[in-house]
Amino acid sequence: MSKKSFETLLTHAGSKPDEYHGAVNVPPHRMSTIVFRNYADFEKVPNVPYSYGRAGTPSSAAFEEAIAAIEGAYRSVSTCSGLSAIVTVLMAFTQAGDHVLMTDNCYGPSRKSCEEILRRFGVDVEYYPPMIGANIAKLFRPNTKLVFMEAPGSLTFEVQDIGAITAAAKKAGIKTAIDNSWATPLFFRPLEFGIDVSMMTATKYVSGHSDCMLGVVSTNEESWPQVKRTALMLGLCGGSEELYLGLRGLRTLNVRMLQHQKNALDIATWLSAQPQVKRVHHPALPSCPGHENWKKYYKGSSGTFGIILHQTDREKIAAMLDGMEIFNLGFSWGGFESLLFPEQPKPIRTATAWEEEGFSLRLHIGLEDAEDIRADLAAGLARL
Repeated sequence: MSKKSFETLLTHAGSKPDEYHGAVNVPPHRMSTIVFRNYADFEKVPNVPYSYGRAGTPSSAAFEEAIAAIEGAYRSVSTCSGLSAIVTVLMAFTQAGDHVLMTDNCYGPSRKSCEEILRRFGVDVEYYPPMIGANIAKLFRPNTKLVFMEAPGSLTFEVQDIGAITAAAKKAGIKTAIDNSWATPLFFRPLEFGIDVSMMTATKYVSGHSDCMLGVVSTNEESWPQVKRTALMLGLCGGSEELYLGLRGLRTLNVRMLQHQKNALDIATWLSAQPQVKRVHHPALPSCPGHENWKKYYKGSSGTFGIILHQTDREKIAAMLDGMEIFNLGFSWGGFESLLFPEQPKPIRTATAWEEEGFSLRLHIGLEDAEDIRADLAAGLARL
């Protein structure tokens, strides 16, 4: 497709009506075995479009083509979940004896993967302070192979100085990767800032309907062979139905994200003025650590942010959470519905102590009416 706006890419990338009898949506291809017409064709493997379901199907090709287009990437590879995308990247660029720098505010399962997989295979994982910026160069070793970023951070929402970290790593010849699930390429395109690898949990905003598990990794040309080969050898691939749902979700990503952004900014600003709320960690607000970095690198903000409540009494917190009418408690975010997640960051931080006094609460602001969301939260805060 010739150069088009982001919105047009979202609408049309990966669509192939001429190949599917005029259908604008690429249908799910439920394929495992793929047969060959003759021995000469068989001998061409792997230099054929499709050879086995795990290696790729028309469904995965359409989804990956669309993601690569909106990411500005060389190519993309789909996996069966966001975590599997992260593990693919961690495994692609490391081996026994290597050193990896992982941001201390990363997604919990990313940390667990480092501890339970990388360390077991002899990789030295070091967690670095998320706001370290260019000083990350002081942590580089001769065997440092990967710097992993996440911005904003999971649970705590600090926004790293992505440019400074990437520049330092590039100067030292170290690969860089970022979890871009919060912003999506609508609000941040990592490869445009020199990052080698961008990954997303397409389970979240990309699919947008809380009904599929899907991950995707996008890379520059140099990094592509390692990532694709690792995903293939780990047996990771997106399912046919999930790829269909992911591609369908892309078509409305722009309108959904803009509404998530509008609702979340409205609610975050309102929460900032509530006496029960000690602090709001929304990257687009000055109260959030790294707000200036968000302004420097991001074009917008999604619907997920955090707050710190003054109240810490468990029974009162439970009264607030259990009485919500619109909000539910759940581990995910990025769907159409509003969610609360009460996990506390202090136990999982190691490079920098989490010293914020109060109760941490992550909010995902859905697509409901903002006044109804506000009323539900106001009633909940009153129960504190």
